[in-house]
Amino acid sequence: MRSKLLSPITIKEITFKNRIVVSPMCQYSAEDGFANDWHLVHLGSRAVGGAGLIIQEATAVSPEGRITPGDLGLYKDEHIEKLKLITAFIHQQGAVPGIQLAHAGRKGGCASPWEGGHQLHTGRGGWKTVSASAVPFRPEDDIPQALDPEGIKKVIADFKAAAIRALQAGYQLIEIHAAHGYLIHQFLSPLSNHRTDEYGGSFENRIRLLIQVVSEVQTVWPEHLPLIVRISATDWVDGAWDIDQAVKLSGILKEQGVDLIDCSSGGLVPHAHIPLAPGYQVHFAERIKKETGILTGAVGLITQVQQAEDILAGGQADLILIARESLREPYFALRAAQVLKDDIGWPLQYQRAKPT
Repeated sequence: MRSKLLSPITIKEITFKNRIVVSPMCQYSAEDGFANDWHLVHLGSRAVGGAGLIIQEATAVSPEGRITPGDLGLYKDEHIEKLKLITAFIHQQGAVPGIQLAHAGRKGGCASPWEGGHQLHTGRGGWKTVSASAVPFRPEDDIPQALDPEGIKKVIADFKAAAIRALQAGYQLIEIHAAHGYLIHQFLSPLSNHRTDEYGGSFENRIRLLIQVVSEVQTVWPEHLPLIVRISATDWVDGAWDIDQAVKLSGILKEQGVDLIDCSSGGLVPHAHIPLAPGYQVHFAERIKKETGILTGAVGLITQVQQAEDILAGGQADLILIARESLREPYFALRAAQVLKDDIGWPLQYQRAKPT
C-alpha cells in the first residue's frame, strides 16, 4: 500500500511527486539580491534528495524588503539569469521549483545570524525600514516609517513585478510570505498595526494589504500554476493575531483563489512565549483545513518520517514542510521510502546505492 507521504498530489495543473516540501530557509549568502553557486547547490541537493517541492528562501521584492544585505532578491531583471539555472536543475530532478516572495518591513536591514542578527542602523550597513505603523520590532531598533498610501501602492507593485520575474525565471509555484512578523504580518496584527485609515483597526482593514497583494499577483501569475500563502496562525500573545482570525482569513483567501495555506506561527514580537514541541503547529493546519476546506501545509519540528506520515494519514494537512531537518538530512525523502517501505525514484547517478 502506497504511503501518504510519498503519494503524489496535484494542485491546479502541477503534480508534485510526493508531499514532502523543503521549506523556505534564508541562507544570507547573496550579494545585492543575486543568487550564486551556494544557492544552486543548496537547493539542488535537496531536489536530488527526492523532495516533491523546493521553495526558495524569502526572496525580497525590493532592496528595502530584505531581512539582511545577504538576502536573495527579485527586484531587478538581472536577478533572473542565475535563478533560471537553479529552477532548471530542480526541474531536472523531478521536483517543482517554488519561490517565497517577501518584504521584511520593520525587521529588515539586519546583520546575518552568525554576525549577531541585530539591526544595522541607517548609514551603518542598514537602511530606513517601513511598517504598518511607526513601532519598532525591538526597543533598540530604529523606528520604522509608517507606509503612506503611495508607499503601500509601491509594495503591492513590487510584489507584482517580482511575480512576473519569478515566472520568467522558471518557478512553478509562488508563496506569498505573510508570516513571521514581516511586513504583511505587521499589517495583520493589531500589535504592530495602529493605523486609523483603511488599512488599520478592523479585521477587514488589517487584511486589506494581503488581499490586494494576492489580487495583483493573480493578474500576472498564470491560473494553472499554484499560488499559496504562508501565515502565522497566532502571535502567541493575548489580544493579538490569533487562530480564529487566521481561520477567517484562510476562508477569504480560499474564495479569492489561493490554493494552500502554509500554517506557521509567531515572529511578530520578540517576547512571545512559544511552546516548542514536536509538531507544535500541526493543529493550526488541521483546524484551518477542516473549517475552511482549503489545502494546508504543516510545519514546525516535524523531524521524523513516521510523524510526517501520521499527520497526512490523519487528515491534519496535505503537505509536510521541513526546514532544519532538511538541512540535517538533504535526502529526507529517500530515507522516508526506506522507513515506510515504499518506492521512490532515485537519481540515476545514485542508483547503485539504492537499498534493495
